[in-house]
Amino acid sequence: MGVLRNRWTWFGLLCIVACFLNAFVTVQAFTGTYGINYGRVADNIPSPEDVVMLLRAAMIKNIRIYDANHSVLKAFRGSGLELVVNVPNELLKDFSSNEDHAMNWVKDNVQPFLPETYIRGITVGNEVLGGSDQELAEALLGAIKNIYSALNNLHLTHVVQVSTAHSQAVFANSYPPSSCIFREGVAQYMKPLLQFFSHVGSPFFINVYPFLAYMSDPEHINLNYALFESNPGIYDSKTKLHYDNMFDAQIDASYAALEDAGFGHMEVIVSETGWASHGDDNEAVATSHNARTYNYNLRKRLAIRKGTPFRPNFLVRAYVFALFNENLKPGPTSERNFGLFKPDGSISYYIGFSGLKSSSASSPVLSLKVQIFSGSLLLLFSIIKF
Repeated sequence: MGVLRNRWTWFGLLCIVACFLNAFVTVQAFTGTYGINYGRVADNIPSPEDVVMLLRAAMIKNIRIYDANHSVLKAFRGSGLELVVNVPNELLKDFSSNEDHAMNWVKDNVQPFLPETYIRGITVGNEVLGGSDQELAEALLGAIKNIYSALNNLHLTHVVQVSTAHSQAVFANSYPPSSCIFREGVAQYMKPLLQFFSHVGSPFFINVYPFLAYMSDPEHINLNYALFESNPGIYDSKTKLHYDNMFDAQIDASYAALEDAGFGHMEVIVSETGWASHGDDNEAVATSHNARTYNYNLRKRLAIRKGTPFRPNFLVRAYVFALFNENLKPGPTSERNFGLFKPDGSISYYIGFSGLKSSSASSPVLSLKVQIFSGSLLLLFSIIKF
């Protein structure tokens, strides 16, 4: 009996240790370095099933969507592609004040699709802080905590990561990178948010757009600096670091702001970045040539799998914006022309991906199946691994 008791004692201790360790598991919601945003504000893009085959043909594994559309989640079942879904801004106030509603959302939009659909993350809201809606800013942390609590109660925190995506508007300044801090009006919401993310092991998501930065100050920003092309770069006298592209500088500005706020070890992930291929008369740099240059060089930059000058040991990961041109998006013409692919699935410009090519001789689905087979063969010989 003594031996049996000892065995059960050790078994119990092992269970306790396992539960303790599970509580501190950091979810890895991003495989490799390259991902893409799959926006669907359009009435002419391919079906989710065709999109899955397009993504597999392009060997893009990490995908963000801006809702939790069930037709998309069903189409991604068994695909091996990893999804980050989104809680829309209009639900944040309700979820912040009502934990049951947050639980119901997770039960309806996440739990039923696991594990066949690889939902690896939830972004709660998009670009909330830095905006003009103070009530929304006040609701953000509560909504995030209630979504996380729902995941925890359903034993899913080891599978699904929680975060939120920010715009550059959360910063007071970002030049040079080392001078970046959070805006005074943002810091009161940002610091408790970062404390929670630090506790649960979540990254800091930031939308990085050299395209927008250049358009806001073309007189003082070298276009080649924004496009990863040859240029003199900038020198940060505080850190004594040199930057030859704005993308790295904007990421390091985020790291500087996090360090100033007391969270220097938090990982930064780029939740959106891209360049428009067409724009209005006042958006002269929104051209196919510049979009191709930016996205081609961005892909090469991510493929080398290195950090930034300020955080050389932190792998740079980024979701490109976007998969398709979206014809129903409001705003300037550029907003509808960020896609790597046109609505019919053909490529907007060549950066190494093959698009969906439809003709009278073959269906889009058949074409994609052929591309998946071809892409698998190319993968065997590729030296670029995302």
